[in-house]
Amino acid sequence: MMNLVTGATGHLGNVLVRSLLARGQKVRALVRPGKFPVSLAGLPVEIISGDVLEPDSLIRAMDGVDVVYHLAARVTVAAGPDPETERVNLDGTRNVIAAARRTSIRRLVYASSIYALRAPDDGMVDESCPFDTESTRGAYDRSKAAASLEVQKAAAAGLDAVIVCPTAVAGPFDYQMSEAGRGILYNMRPGPKFYLDGAYDFVDVRDAAAGHILAAEHGLSGSTYILGGERLTVREVSQTVWEAAGIWCWPVKVPLWLAYWAAELMPFWSDLTGRAPLFTAYALDALQSNSWVSHAKAARELGYKPRPARQALGDAVRWWQEQRGDLRPVPETIANAPA
Repeated sequence: MMNLVTGATGHLGNVLVRSLLARGQKVRALVRPGKFPVSLAGLPVEIISGDVLEPDSLIRAMDGVDVVYHLAARVTVAAGPDPETERVNLDGTRNVIAAARRTSIRRLVYASSIYALRAPDDGMVDESCPFDTESTRGAYDRSKAAASLEVQKAAAAGLDAVIVCPTAVAGPFDYQMSEAGRGILYNMRPGPKFYLDGAYDFVDVRDAAAGHILAAEHGLSGSTYILGGERLTVREVSQTVWEAAGIWCWPVKVPLWLAYWAAELMPFWSDLTGRAPLFTAYALDALQSNSWVSHAKAARELGYKPRPARQALGDAVRWWQEQRGDLRPVPETIANAPA
């Protein structure tokens, strides 16, 4: 069986590729022209040049493909408008849907986001929460919600499509340094460490990849499945990383009002240093949002079984240390990650 993965060079994308290969399946990766996929180096994967914003390249990429995993997206934690994010995430998904209709693929699996759902202020976040472009915090959430609605519309019109919503992804093989990876690396350096109140639901990247495959194999067309893991507070995440890295840190709690004030200055700091903002108002809002997430539906209908989030963080620490040449490889390989 041939699989096409868009966004194959990203954190979740490259781990999905590895998971499919470990199961003996063929993989074709859509890679933007001129990009060298370091995260796919050495893997027996077919690289095809293309872009989700170029419809003809998608038609070529889907030739002879059974399942399309659409993970390509522009990720931003900026709170304001971002036309390029809207274009890549929404128009790109529309192009993928159009190409899927013109080819003979069997199923489309779309990677949405937990933040595309309209979460209640209290209670559990689950698949009964609708995708809503009006209740989002920024361009990323809004574009993913809009794209998810397009996939639902296509499924209602007859396209075999399933939506999955991973929570905050963490773990090894983070070659492009995701937002979670930046946080892990920050906490791997000894010394004073700032933290604040808040929490995320974290899922191991290998389990999120396995959830995509389970959705392709067992998901009901038109359905949405949350791929969550475990809720951890910011302090719990930091403590887990400190212990895994074997370092001493001095925790310093920052009041929320001060964090939001500092977030207003982050764009100026970013322009001055040329670095991405350490945090944004969007990220702070996400930390304060409802993070009580249920993946019961995926467990019940797909057989989804995520490992503890602390294991994901520990393996991420060991992977980063391996990249720096100061520790043994991550002990658990992709081949024996749960299916």
